[in-house]
Amino acid sequence: MPTPPKKNKLEAAIYVARMYYYQDMSTEAIAREMQVSRSTISRLLSFAKQEGLVDIRILDPFEHPRRLEKAIVERFGIQRAHVVPAPEIAGEAEWLERVARYAASYLNEVFKSNMILGIAWGTTTSAISRHLQPKPTYNSQIVQLNGAGNTQTTGIEYASQILMRFSQNYGAPAHLFPVPTFFDYAETKNALWKEGSIRRLLDLQQKADLLLYSIGAVNAGVPSHVYSGGYLEERDYRELERQRIAGDIATVFFREDGSFDRIPLNERSSGPSLEMFQQKHGICVVSGLSKVRGLHAALRGGLMRELILDEPTARRLVEKYGGG
Repeated sequence: MPTPPKKNKLEAAIYVARMYYYQDMSTEAIAREMQVSRSTISRLLSFAKQEGLVDIRILDPFEHPRRLEKAIVERFGIQRAHVVPAPEIAGEAEWLERVARYAASYLNEVFKSNMILGIAWGTTTSAISRHLQPKPTYNSQIVQLNGAGNTQTTGIEYASQILMRFSQNYGAPAHLFPVPTFFDYAETKNALWKEGSIRRLLDLQQKADLLLYSIGAVNAGVPSHVYSGGYLEERDYRELERQRIAGDIATVFFREDGSFDRIPLNERSSGPSLEMFQQKHGICVVSGLSKVRGLHAALRGGLMRELILDEPTARRLVEKYGGG
């Protein structure tokens, strides 16, 4: 049996620490080998920590996401950021699935009875709807924020499927918005907006307690439905380019500086004014590097209170725009 070093307490502490941490020996086994009590071993280990001979580090997989959350909140002044851990190598489809699962779970914490939830249909809210966790509510309502019809298909089935999943999950009636996503003429929209049945839905949107939506982006890794589903014509894309559009929320467009005034296409959109998103409690759910530009613009425009996004997208946002 080897004999322990006896020069001084420091050498004894190092000797014990090596056996305990490197060789994974128990204090009882070390005590038997050194022919001392377990309490002596415990005191030597404590001494080793106090003298800085042992450096214990915990590798928390959530540590980096938390730092990103703090950076986003401090830089952009929103109430809360949720960064969902996701390895970059997994790819954007997997990032979206992880973000959608998290958002579906978090929604159960914030959406309760006697509340109205406004939902902007799209690829991201569709993913969230597939991961909802049943939660019965009382006297709550679900309302669609923007129309879904287009010149190629009605689009209504896609949007209504999303809304009905939320409706069934929370035991809440769904109020669908059966109008085109974009009208051909602003005058047609203005006339329809005066109809009593439409007016009722618009009033319900304004009464929403909570908004759930994403940022639409052209050429996203997981394409935004409004850009891939035939909702925009060639002339619309030319207008978006002229206006330096960064993205959309509920098919209402905004520029790189977050502004959304005097954009002709918005006058034909069925989505609500983005002032609603500045004023109400909105949860924006984003996934994908191509959405970083639009997300930054939306943050500049104050178009959300809370943000849920994947870790690679959060890292890109902070690296590119965190300094100002």
